[in-house]
This record gives sequence, C-alpha cells and structure tokens, in this order.
Amino acid sequence: MSRIGNEHIILPAGVTVELKDNVITVKGPKGTLTQSYDPVITPKVEGNVVSFTRANDLGPTKAKHGLYRALTASMVKGVTEGYKKSLIVNGVGWKAAKQGNKIVLNVGFSHPVEVAEEAGIALECPSQNEIVVSGIDKCKVGQFAAKVRGIREPEPYHGYGIRYSDEVIERKVGKAAGSKG
Repeated sequence: MSRIGNEHIILPAGVTVELKDNVITVKGPKGTLTQSYDPVITPKVEGNVVSFTRANDLGPTKAKHGLYRALTASMVKGVTEGYKKSLIVNGVGWKAAKQGNKIVLNVGFSHPVEVAEEAGIALECPSQNEIVVSGIDKCKVGQFAAKVRGIREPEPYHGYGIRYSDEVIERKVGKAAGSKG
C-alpha cells in the first residue's frame, strides 16, 4: 500500500488544480505548472483537496501512485512559496557576481565562467561567496543548482569548490610532510 500516494493534498487559498487529457495543471500566485500522468492513476479534485487512486495493486502502479502525488504536492508548494537552493563559493580569491541576467564566476580557471539564467530560474548573488537559485519548479531549480555546482565541485583536501550551503564536505588528511618511517 502506497503511504505517500494515499495522502491528500490540501490546496491553499489562490491555488487551482485542473485535470484534462491526462495532464494536471496547477495555477497559483507565482505561476502555472503542468505535469502529465499515467492513466493507471486517477487524480480527483474535491473542493480544496486533491487525492489520487490507482487502478490496480501491481508494483509499478504503486510506485506511480506515490510519484504523481509527490510531484503534484511539489507543484502546489512551488506555485505558492517557490523553491530556493543556496550555493557557497569557497576558495582563495574565488567570487561570484551577477551581471544582468547571468552570473560570472571566478573560480580558479584562467578565464571567468559565465552562467546565464534559464526560463523559470532566477539567480541572485547576496555576497561574493554566495549564489541563490530560485524558481517555482523544484526539478528545474535542483537541476540548475547542480549544473552550477558541477562547474567546480568541492574537493576534500582544502575544501575549495562550489557546494550547497547545507552540504558537508568530508575533509581528508593530506600527505604527511617530511615524515620518515
């Protein structure tokens, strides 16, 4: 039995959900998101509550039951609150700066790296060492933040790199200088 799929989604004020041709559309104060779903899952909107039922109890159907409920809950949260990922730039002389609709990163390469905003993504630089990626689509925000992090992944010896603000980098001990066995 899918525990996540059986939970109901309570819609906040100002959020509407429409079902049409196996596509669920969530509209809210921050925007509109859509998601197609498999016909073995049946969403139902009653007042301000969205629930999901499944056609059978096969394993893949149970998995989709929880998946589509979780995706819809993320869409509801996205159109009301939005999502943010914060990244920290750590390195000697490394910095990030916003120029127009792009971020310019100086992260130890011979040249600055420019990262442009994509549709549905907003970039901010509250300080030289911090980048904030925000938007209404949880998937896009996470994917874009991973793309920025991938420009210079954190390394374990000095801790240099671009990391998530809540990420912990396990530090390694380097070579013992001048030790003789």
